[in-house]
Amino acid sequence: MVTSSLSEKSQYYLSLEDRYGAHNYHPLPVVLQKGKGVHVWDVDGKQYFDFLSGYSAVNQGHCHPAIVEALKTQSDVLTLTSRAFYNNLLGEYEQYITSYFGYDKVLPMNTGVEGGETAIKLARRWGYSVKGIPENKAKIIFAEGNFWGRTMAAISSSTDPSSYKNFGPFMPGFELVPYNDLGLLEKALQDKNVAAFMFEPIQGEAGVVVPDDGYITGIRKLCTQYNVLMIADEIQTGLARTGKMLACDHENVQPDILILGKALSGGTLPISAVLANDEVMLTIQPGEHGSTYGGNPLACKVAMAALQVLKEENMAANAAAMGNLFRDALQKLQSPFIETIRGKGLLNAIVIKHPNPDAAWDLCMELKNNGLLAKPTHGDKIRFAPPLLINETQILESVQIIQKSLQIL
Repeated sequence: MVTSSLSEKSQYYLSLEDRYGAHNYHPLPVVLQKGKGVHVWDVDGKQYFDFLSGYSAVNQGHCHPAIVEALKTQSDVLTLTSRAFYNNLLGEYEQYITSYFGYDKVLPMNTGVEGGETAIKLARRWGYSVKGIPENKAKIIFAEGNFWGRTMAAISSSTDPSSYKNFGPFMPGFELVPYNDLGLLEKALQDKNVAAFMFEPIQGEAGVVVPDDGYITGIRKLCTQYNVLMIADEIQTGLARTGKMLACDHENVQPDILILGKALSGGTLPISAVLANDEVMLTIQPGEHGSTYGGNPLACKVAMAALQVLKEENMAANAAAMGNLFRDALQKLQSPFIETIRGKGLLNAIVIKHPNPDAAWDLCMELKNNGLLAKPTHGDKIRFAPPLLINETQILESVQIIQKSLQIL
């Protein structure tokens, strides 16, 4: 097993969290205090490549100056009004983001999981008021292996025992089909009580599972055919991460409901958004859904800056190019311990082949020792998702770190 000696300062912070915090995470033992661009620094001043990017919340890079400037400027003026009153930025933001993605309306929320909950509420309401599903009979179909959070609704759709075990009873009206299987999806959608199918264009938490070409197009066709809403969870795959602004853009598909989060703020504060056209969005009336912080002026200002940065700095194109370079460089290592390399753009993963069930964790510990931060998921998989402004030199340096670290296996 790979060990990592901790400084007295680092151990102090770990001990504080262990003593006073809930034990609901198992972090890598590194205590970060600074971030800039593709790098982070720990409390002892050691520099690392960040290959997790806050689970893709920091697509634009740590502390992007334009986003931080928007945050600072607006925080001196007005941060929160609640939706009991109008503010001068919400309408401007709503116009900006709906034009940006081509929808009639947006419903602003805070966290990604709130975005998922909102999409499901919208779909159920649409199912009753537009499709004509009998009251309390609406069904939402999910793909096996999905992950969109840990609320009761989110874990009710999960196939991961670590998410749902001993937390029941669960939300009714949720059903599952295998991911990347259009045949079984069609069979499920033939039920006239189905209101929506919610899926990730690429399954992130499951280990960057990339579906077959045509899967997203097939979903769009089936949802249209059976009068079912297509809900795309682009919280992790969206906002230039996969080499397009949205992962659905790879197949030129527009979902009926689009969920965004994470990098919508560039990692500065929780911001999420649910986009849909009027037929869906206007089924929700005043008092039927909302959030104290949703659509707050600070979030509106920051989100516009975060979206502007993605376009102005051509981050989708850079993600596509650097992702190709990264995967090609990993292939050339020809490591016997890498069973699979998969991904799109700068959302990538490797599957570790090793008799030691802790090999992926050990590799991440060695990567940390050598100056690169990544985290295992589902035991044998490691995601590699650096900020989208990473350049060719940094990609190749990172692959050298991976090559060096693999030697401990």
